[in-house]
Amino acid sequence: MSSFNLLIAQKAQLAHIYPALIASSVINGSDPVQPVAVVIKEVELLDKAVPESSIGVQLEGDDVVYGPEAVLKKLISAYPQHLRGSQGSLEDEWIAFTLTRLSGGTKDFKSTSAALEELNNHLTLRTFLVGYTLTIADISVWGALNGNGQAISAIKRNHLPNLVRWFKYIGSIERVSTVVESFKAEMTTKKKAKSKEGSYEIGLLDTDKGVVTRFPPEPSGYLHIGHAKAAMLNQYFAQHYGGTMIIRFDDTNPTKEKQEFQDSILEDLALLGIHGDKITYTSDHFDRLYEEAIKMIKLGKAYCDDTTQEQMRHERMEGIASKNRDRTVEENLAAFEEMKNATEQGVKTCLRAKISVDDPNKAMRDPVIYRCNPSVHHRTGDKYKVYPTYDFACPIVDSLEGVTHALRTIEYRDRNPQYWWMIDALGLRKVHVWDFARLNFIRTLLSKRKLTWFVEEGLVRGWDDPRFPTVRGIRRRGMTIEALRNFILAQGPSKNVVNLDWTIIWAGNKKVIDPISPRHTAVLAAGAVKARVIGGPAAPVVEMKPKHKKNAEIGLKKVVLGDEVLLDQEDARSFKEGEEITLMDWGNAFVTKITRPDPAGDVTALELTLHLEGDFKKTEKKVTWLAAAQETVQVELVDFDYLITKEKLEEEDELKNFINPKTEFREDAIADCNIAQVKVDDIIQFERKGYYRCDEAAAEGKKAVFFCIPTGKTEKK
Repeated sequence: MSSFNLLIAQKAQLAHIYPALIASSVINGSDPVQPVAVVIKEVELLDKAVPESSIGVQLEGDDVVYGPEAVLKKLISAYPQHLRGSQGSLEDEWIAFTLTRLSGGTKDFKSTSAALEELNNHLTLRTFLVGYTLTIADISVWGALNGNGQAISAIKRNHLPNLVRWFKYIGSIERVSTVVESFKAEMTTKKKAKSKEGSYEIGLLDTDKGVVTRFPPEPSGYLHIGHAKAAMLNQYFAQHYGGTMIIRFDDTNPTKEKQEFQDSILEDLALLGIHGDKITYTSDHFDRLYEEAIKMIKLGKAYCDDTTQEQMRHERMEGIASKNRDRTVEENLAAFEEMKNATEQGVKTCLRAKISVDDPNKAMRDPVIYRCNPSVHHRTGDKYKVYPTYDFACPIVDSLEGVTHALRTIEYRDRNPQYWWMIDALGLRKVHVWDFARLNFIRTLLSKRKLTWFVEEGLVRGWDDPRFPTVRGIRRRGMTIEALRNFILAQGPSKNVVNLDWTIIWAGNKKVIDPISPRHTAVLAAGAVKARVIGGPAAPVVEMKPKHKKNAEIGLKKVVLGDEVLLDQEDARSFKEGEEITLMDWGNAFVTKITRPDPAGDVTALELTLHLEGDFKKTEKKVTWLAAAQETVQVELVDFDYLITKEKLEEEDELKNFINPKTEFREDAIADCNIAQVKVDDIIQFERKGYYRCDEAAAEGKKAVFFCIPTGKTEKK
């Protein structure tokens, strides 16, 4: 099978693109022909002209050919039966006319006007430029005109009748018009997206010497949206520079870490399309890290300290030296041996880097670099009793593993001098550091410590709770991988810290799910009203109707018609006798009787009279309904609110004081018979109620459970 790739640099003009693009569309639309795939990459619409070499074509098995003229001629030679007429030399002349007189974004108005006059005269009594069929001549000239603003303006003035007639005719040919509209739509979408996304031109240093990035998650919880951004950016820059990305598990705290977390992180990264070129573990380097700690002690750059945690915190804040700061090397080695063996004294001791007592940057005030911890490690078992801290291990392992650029969130900025101090102190290879803003969302916790607290307190179902910002949590709520990736990549590696609103990401998700979500019907069980339908079929009638009116590929569903239907109480209360309404997917009906024992209370019964010849465009109310005579499915509709009440928690805030007392809302409903076939993770729309993800499928004696998917609109609970 032949394949065709149109390769375009980041900056190109439409006048350069269209001739080859239209030519490819004619090939693609011809019959019979081998399929041709057209790929457009990173095109920006700019006024500034660019070199013709910015366009290339590659046929399968061949090298790339650059330049508009070479591209067009390559297409002709590959597909002569579709692009050539009987007068090849004349067609070549028109290609030359295209490239020299019409393309290139010329600013010479007189020159363009003369070319258009020449075209107009040539087309007197002609349907095509050459011969009696569409050829490369028409394609190249029409394509260049369509990408030339001056030419389009002249054509709109309508003073060149022959040219206008020919231009409109060529543009009306379906396979030409289709590709142009598709191309314009794609470029508009890309331009809008480009204006919203962060710039990726961040000026990384020494990229010509090779690029190795790393994503170092700690396996102490599930991957959340903030981690996902870090992983994606590290992968982006590694791929952009043709380098390598390492996924390294920072497994230095056996008390918090589990194999479960490690496995889940890899699974979630894979779902996001993130696959490290290597997977490593800080625990792979424990022996080397221990040696480096001994080296630090012998260099006089680290000391063991058994000061209590509270006292140490106070001394660091006040710039007071520890009583143990001036221990001898021998004393420190002996104390570190106690730590290694987890003796009674050893477990009370830590190893601190000897940097500064009162540096204005508190991260430089003799940070802890090793701790004693007798807990069993999920990978190394009980082999070790001392473990390096992240701040000690990270720069060393980065250097050892060949990392060239450490890309990490801006919260580490104060610790960057500490990072470089460790490398300098041990004489290790330098690593470039780039900080980018972490993702912050209103009323959302991204601290694994705080998320763990919610799990341990039983305030959520687990790490995949739909109220959690973990990848699994938001996926369970109904976020698609496509929307999540689009959102994260659009943020870019900017350093600007902002508190984002979830409505942005959910609005993007709606654009993904709306075109593919089957439409179904549910009536709330509380207060559901049974209506008698005069004119309805006495015996149930089943009709097959599209699950999605705008997407036939979604398939068909059963719609049951009958002489009794169920309606939502809210709709019934809004009716007036004599009013004409529309029963969606059936037709119009008059409300002929309303039974309401209490004038201010609920409607208990309705009578409707079908009026199928009525115009649905003239009715104010279009309501969903269910025929009572069908095997309805009992469902539970669940919606959620934020876990905390404050938009942004400060360090001094006590978490317990800002817990939202009610974050889950459940309603029983009755759904149409098709819901019996809906599976877990399926996303559907209950019309007039919203989009839902199936969390539990219907089963005998068991309700189906659906989680409401936000759409970006702010709604009060």
